[in-house]
Amino acid sequence: MEVLVEVRPPLGFVTLNRPESLNTFNVPLAEKLNQALIDLDNDSNVRVVIIRAEGKNFSAGIDLKEFFNKDARALRDFIKLMDMHNHTIAKMKKPVIASIRGYVLANGAGLTLASDFAIASENAKIGTTAIKVGLACLGPGVVLSRCVGRKKALEMVLLGEWIDAREALRWGIVNRVVSDGKLEEETEKFALELAEKNPLALELAKRCIYVAEDLPYDQALNYASELFTFLAGTEDAKEGIRAFLEKRKPVWRGR
Repeated sequence: MEVLVEVRPPLGFVTLNRPESLNTFNVPLAEKLNQALIDLDNDSNVRVVIIRAEGKNFSAGIDLKEFFNKDARALRDFIKLMDMHNHTIAKMKKPVIASIRGYVLANGAGLTLASDFAIASENAKIGTTAIKVGLACLGPGVVLSRCVGRKKALEMVLLGEWIDAREALRWGIVNRVVSDGKLEEETEKFALELAEKNPLALELAKRCIYVAEDLPYDQALNYASELFTFLAGTEDAKEGIRAFLEKRKPVWRGR
């Protein structure tokens, strides 16, 4: 199986499972990755999704053998599938965390960039490296430019050099850098902190930040106000306020 799925409430895990091929993307892996993300987003037992990988490397990108023997239509469909996680994660209601180590290159970097958060092992090497084989990381580059700005994105995409985990932290590509032996532990700790929050507040905050990126300033603020008005009127928001005032843990009921 190219992708493994596990549910340990309140967390859901998607594991890339082609370690012998550096977890490179082929058609089955891309298809199963997207379906797993959709399924976990719809699973009421899951509040936060973690993407991880078997072996010493997160993903070295697309399997280069996949580019051969395709006509124009097949190539278009193939590239669309390789980029599908960018759309899927952005539409998900639940936070998605990439837990990365080793090579995080090309489409592997794209998957990390598309995730809402990234926890990196100190040994992670992150790069949009397709330029080195005559291609260019265009899909990952779109997401990258929103994380680091145009000039840094152009530097990474056009030079194709990778950066280490500490540099990625400085650039805002990852949220935490931890020792390799504690990657799983620290990723789950981060995820469980998120899982304690009001699920609807997480969903609306994620939606607001994604949508507001594409709106003029005034429209973005107005959109945020509308979402906040809706959120403030829900029972779970009122429960959160009561729990804070009463110095107890809130009980979320999904309404």
